[in-house]
Amino acid sequence: MPGVESDLHSIGELARASGLTVSALRFYDSAGVLEPALVDPVTGYRWYTEAQIAPARLVAGLRRVGMPVPEIAAAVRAEPATVHRLLDAHLRRLSDGLADARREVARLRALVDPAPAATTTLLLSPAELAAAVDAVRFAVGADTEFPVLSGVLFDVEPDAVRLVATDRHRLALARAGATVDGPPVRVLVAVDLVDRLRALLDTADARPVRLTVSGADLRFEASGRTLAGTAPSYDFPDYRRLLRDAVGEGPAAYRIPVDVAALRAALTDPAAPTVDREHGGTPLAVTVLGLDDRRGVRLLPAADLPAAETRADDRVAVQDPAGELRVGVNGGYLLDALDAAGGSQLVLELDGPIAPLAVRRLDDADTFSVLMPIRL
Repeated sequence: MPGVESDLHSIGELARASGLTVSALRFYDSAGVLEPALVDPVTGYRWYTEAQIAPARLVAGLRRVGMPVPEIAAAVRAEPATVHRLLDAHLRRLSDGLADARREVARLRALVDPAPAATTTLLLSPAELAAAVDAVRFAVGADTEFPVLSGVLFDVEPDAVRLVATDRHRLALARAGATVDGPPVRVLVAVDLVDRLRALLDTADARPVRLTVSGADLRFEASGRTLAGTAPSYDFPDYRRLLRDAVGEGPAAYRIPVDVAALRAALTDPAAPTVDREHGGTPLAVTVLGLDDRRGVRLLPAADLPAAETRADDRVAVQDPAGELRVGVNGGYLLDALDAAGGSQLVLELDGPIAPLAVRRLDDADTFSVLMPIRL
């Protein structure tokens, strides 16, 4: 191949110039991230142009900071502004991951060398706490194989408490302002104690609810009565990570305002369209959400779905050449989320057929729920 060596760089030369190893360059070639300009058809040797040195150095740097391969591939082909956005998003992930690691290390230190239990006291509005409980109670798990999910996490912040519940199929969060005396603490409150507390809350009572957390000991004082209990000795899942995995970091592709009464009527109509699918070996009637001609949400009948085909991994997926939005959900779970959110107007956030669906209030960014989709 005359003249090749003088015009192009071998894979070894590019490795030395970029800081990537030869094996890494082969990997990024196979992944479609950084393909050689020329591959000798006889020897299989890879050759790269001078202009590929800078992208290779970019790949090396992104690899060193741990950016995922799909985002590296996007960065190599993107304009500078897009690369900066990818870097900003990755830095946020790293920061969140470091915060997660610090919390986990603190928990491990406490296991190794337990410190005397600190006491944290909260004063809360009965109305705000009742609203927060109502917003998350529907998502508490009932599966006896996962007792860690059979409660509500009270995650105490410097000026509020965040309530979190999940049964793995849905995740609900709410926040109530509080006057906090003591260190931040996370405590799991068993569902029976949550229900007893909710029964005590008088939303018309001006007296604050007092919550005292001392280690695993819990004490609620509301409406002149006292409830006491012990926090279960389970580690509730890291809901922040669950939330990032579920809804990502950027804005949803679709933010659809919905009239709750109309959507509820459609879901509860005996003739409401559903699609028969199988989930975990059990037949399941799936509600399929799509867009109407005004970009609002509607329930799609089976006739409106493209034919399903089986993929190589034996999963069934709907092939939609028009690229229209189709999201399969458990209709009962969606009804629960609508009822828990309250209000006559809500927003549904969707990103596609395999991305979770979020149900949000218009005026409260801290109270929302996330439903896992059902693959069509």
